[in-house]
Amino acid sequence: MAILRNKIIHENTKIFSIFTKRSEPPTAIIYFMSTNKADIISGLQKDILRWQGFKPAVTGTSERMALGPVEAAFPFGVFPTGAIHEFLSTQPEHQSACSGFITALLKTLMQQGGACLWISTSRTLFPPALKAFGIEPDQIIFIDLKKEKEVLWVTEEALKCNGLSAVVAEIGEVSLTTSRRLQLASEQSGVTGFVLRNDLRKLNTTSCTARWKITSIPGSSEDGMPGVGFPRWNIELLKVRNGNPGAWKMEWSADHFIAIEEEKVSLAAVQRRKVG
Repeated sequence: MAILRNKIIHENTKIFSIFTKRSEPPTAIIYFMSTNKADIISGLQKDILRWQGFKPAVTGTSERMALGPVEAAFPFGVFPTGAIHEFLSTQPEHQSACSGFITALLKTLMQQGGACLWISTSRTLFPPALKAFGIEPDQIIFIDLKKEKEVLWVTEEALKCNGLSAVVAEIGEVSLTTSRRLQLASEQSGVTGFVLRNDLRKLNTTSCTARWKITSIPGSSEDGMPGVGFPRWNIELLKVRNGNPGAWKMEWSADHFIAIEEEKVSLAAVQRRKVG
């Protein structure tokens, strides 16, 4: 029985290699002769995720963003790179929070030395502030344009350049067709794209891998010291392809993300009310 099972797996792997030009067999073929339905379903799910571009975590690599519980919401528990992430903001302070959060993500994406393009028509980011997230201002190339159509065209062309680590675009409107072109360009080059949308009146369905909403929350100073404290965000993952949406509170401290416990947030709020 074991010999027959191995022969079937071998023949199916050969057929798969001929039609897909890939040498590794699908996980589902390995479980083809399994009597456990859960193994078959799990194998099929893993194959589908791999074919869609999601990669399993690899031990000893720097692909993880160290987002803690947030990262567990993605397929295989890995932040999707080589994909488009859409960020929604309704107010200027929310847009600043999005920019700060994205900059923190760029720190990991740019560890291999690649540059980043930041494209917009009305840039509000203060370049020296990038140092707070471990990025030198000269590592990011800012492109200021006059029309949003130009922003979309430059963004798509930039995503095709595999020499870049990431591309950030500030735009108000993006159609389903345009988002699909951006997603395909990102998948083919492996460059991660971030789209900041600041006009929710034109909100529509897109082909982006994930949709986020980032808002700022009050920081907490160390041991009662004066100051505003470290950057803190309320992170809402509104949708994610093949993942689990959710909401978390995170802080950026000592060059990495730290998950904030609800009890600590409540205590800090009480202390601020007492001071006020």
